[in-house]
Amino acid sequence: MAFYEVYSHPAVIRYKTSVCTKATWFLVAVLCLTYIPPLLVAYRSQGFWIKRSTYEEQPVVRFQYQVLLVAGTSTQGHYVAWSTFTHLNNMLGTKLRIPAVSVREEDWNQDGKLDLLKVQLQLPLKPDEDVYSVQLLLTFSYQLFRMSTVVMQSLALVQQASPVAGAKLFISGDLRLQQRTPLPHRGLYNVYNVSVIDASSPFASTYDLDNIIRSYQERNLTTVLSCPTPVWTVGRVAGSPFELNLEIRYPVEVISYRPGFWETIKFAWIQYVSILLVFLWVFERIQTFVFQNQVLPTVSVPVEKAHLS
Repeated sequence: MAFYEVYSHPAVIRYKTSVCTKATWFLVAVLCLTYIPPLLVAYRSQGFWIKRSTYEEQPVVRFQYQVLLVAGTSTQGHYVAWSTFTHLNNMLGTKLRIPAVSVREEDWNQDGKLDLLKVQLQLPLKPDEDVYSVQLLLTFSYQLFRMSTVVMQSLALVQQASPVAGAKLFISGDLRLQQRTPLPHRGLYNVYNVSVIDASSPFASTYDLDNIIRSYQERNLTTVLSCPTPVWTVGRVAGSPFELNLEIRYPVEVISYRPGFWETIKFAWIQYVSILLVFLWVFERIQTFVFQNQVLPTVSVPVEKAHLS
């Protein structure tokens, strides 16, 4: 008559000993060697405590309609300028040139966040004036919301110069975020939510580009206009204005931040456990070998007899 297996289960045997025995000290050593080395390996392999992490987010950017334009003319050291700041325009005198300005902001994917700013500017010139250099400053409101709420005022600076007089300058670039230190993982971060240029100031030093950029670059969080290929067009027709066309995109940014407590623990726990599993597997087999073969004397008690005692 043939037999077949209908059910099976492992036999459980308990190994007992007194407190001060070799088996007890062996067990203590195994526990220490199982749980402590994985912690040391994970820590010494770099990156156990995550100190910086990143995420992607498209910022909410709004053009502030604040502009400062300085154009170097043909006469050595002479320039013409214009701004949206009344006090500065009053100080320019005969160097003031009021351009025709057109501004349009576009939301390509209709997600409520603007993607592109287009600025067209036509600067009138006298018959004997030509433009050899351009400096243009624009200000923006810049906000982030995914982790910490970041609210700040920022700027973009356009600079271009040529030994040949220009008729037109075309700029197409991205407004990129620059960080010197990571952002907090939550809370309101509005340290730089102040005007880049104090429009109420009557002092000429307030509108000096050197002072503006020096103060701006002392910040930990700034924006910069990235434009690898500006186009400088020559051959301006006499009597025609100098044209400046800008296309500024607001791309998705990779934001650096300091992780919170639970994110740090989660990252460290994953590393620790992944190494711990290997040590558990190894030392479990070592213990099985030692106690089953009575390398260290113990009293073996089957689990059924243990229940009766």
